[in-house]
Amino acid sequence: MTILDRYIVRQFLSTFFFGLLAFLMIFLIIDMMEKLDDFIDANVPAGTILQYYLWFTPEIVKLMTPVAMLLAALFVTGRLSNQNELAAIKSSGVSLYRILIPFLVVSFLVSGVSVYFNGWLVPFANQKKFAIERAHLHRSGVSFSRFNIFFQEERTRLVSINFYDSQARTATTVSVQEFADTNLTVLVRRYDARQMAWLEEGTEDSLHEGWVLLKGTFREFGAKQEGVLQSFDRLSIHSLRITPGDIEKKQQKPDEMDYTELKEFIENQQRSGQDVSRWQVDFHSKIAFPFASVIVVLFGVPFGSIRRRSGVAIDFGICVAVTFIYLAFMKTSHVFGYNGDVNPFLTAWLANLLFLILGIVNLLRVPK
Repeated sequence: MTILDRYIVRQFLSTFFFGLLAFLMIFLIIDMMEKLDDFIDANVPAGTILQYYLWFTPEIVKLMTPVAMLLAALFVTGRLSNQNELAAIKSSGVSLYRILIPFLVVSFLVSGVSVYFNGWLVPFANQKKFAIERAHLHRSGVSFSRFNIFFQEERTRLVSINFYDSQARTATTVSVQEFADTNLTVLVRRYDARQMAWLEEGTEDSLHEGWVLLKGTFREFGAKQEGVLQSFDRLSIHSLRITPGDIEKKQQKPDEMDYTELKEFIENQQRSGQDVSRWQVDFHSKIAFPFASVIVVLFGVPFGSIRRRSGVAIDFGICVAVTFIYLAFMKTSHVFGYNGDVNPFLTAWLANLLFLILGIVNLLRVPK
């Protein structure tokens, strides 16, 4: 690494971290002003509010990292141009392409770190943040509930639930279908119940921990009385090994799941016959979005290398405009992927591919 590279990297990193901190503070202040009334109405302790914004910080850092990278590239290159340092560097035989290398190296390193940060640290923080929202903010609800839940429990059992309430640990309109181990197309028994409740071990109603079906019917196929419908008021189904925690985990938002959990969730939903386009887009976006930091550098350095009388004002305006257009295009393209109209992988990377092309065109058109 040359003296010039070290100089650029030092300036680039210091501006990047300053910009990231500034965006973080602005974002936190705006969000706090918006939600402060809700916290006060819910009598949330100050310590809990502090924890909420502590866990909210990684999500903001994830969103603002490409913006800070673009701002740093614009400001550093613009300062070199306005102070005639860029002209002196070019006059010594160093082209703009060579000047771009340290910017790209840093941006690739930041993107690599962001892949891990967005894939594991941010989902963990989001779990904590959403837990506080569910427990204290009335708009999120105290309990976790979902409609129309389908999942495969073990290899031979399918479970469908119309509505699940985590606070009461009950499910309504439940169907459990068990298939033959040797032939998964052969149905051997089926349970249908109005309600399913989880009973803790040692309670008055249960000696063993597990699920109990209430007011339902049972059919067994392949037996002497094949297909005969049998009614019951209460039936323990200890063979169903999934726990309330497992059900809640299966229904987490993609923002709460890391790469491994989201991949397993998608595979489970595929096995149960669900449309997984939306979750596949979110999965690939977890990897695609961090590399926006590389693409914005291709915009920032060429724009900043052109000397302007307006100074940093135009650079900041360009930063905001490019970021807004990129995010708007990304959100719009995701809609087509969610609907299954476009391949999920292509949807997640479409904004990056388009802006990469525009960035290269922008780089080619400026003086070298």
